[in-house]
Amino acid sequence: MTRLLLVRHGETIWNHTSRYQGHTDIELTETGREQARSLAKRLNKEKVKAVYSSDLKRAFETASILATPHNLPVKTTKELREINFGVWEGLTYQEIMEEYRELASEWYQYPGKIRIPGGETFTDVKERAYNTILELARQNDPGTIIVVAHGGTIRAIICGLLDIDLNHAFQIRQDNTALNIIECNQGGYIVLSLLNGVSHLG
Repeated sequence: MTRLLLVRHGETIWNHTSRYQGHTDIELTETGREQARSLAKRLNKEKVKAVYSSDLKRAFETASILATPHNLPVKTTKELREINFGVWEGLTYQEIMEEYRELASEWYQYPGKIRIPGGETFTDVKERAYNTILELARQNDPGTIIVVAHGGTIRAIICGLLDIDLNHAFQIRQDNTALNIIECNQGGYIVLSLLNGVSHLG
């Protein structure tokens, strides 16, 4: 069995100001680093085999903090990046609704189908990230691995693993440094044993 400790990155200044980040490479705030350190303490007794992350700074730094107690390197892959928000990157929700109200309303209702100009659909994200997760699980079976990614990416992965329609992605909450535990049993049977775990944040 492979246990996936699937983690969203810590807080960034764009999270704090509600700006859409996507592929824009934003660093953690000090609050984000403290969130990661708190999760590292929670996970320090786990027997972790490997640590992976998106290649964006906010995920890599979070993963590096989580990897330190286990003396492991962080292996990065761009396939775990956040959804590409295209022309929306750097904008707030209010700005998006003012400039792209009709498209945004459709996108929030049908994120699996609607493409942001210059960006991706949730289906695109699922195809790259879900397949990567399955391969990492296969490579590390049996064992426990930490995988650090992004809110939209994790939603797409969970939808894929549980065969949930991607248009329900926004019904899955993912806070900064949320811990999700996924057990991949022999025969491909998937169990989600923890969703959006944030007890380490007090």
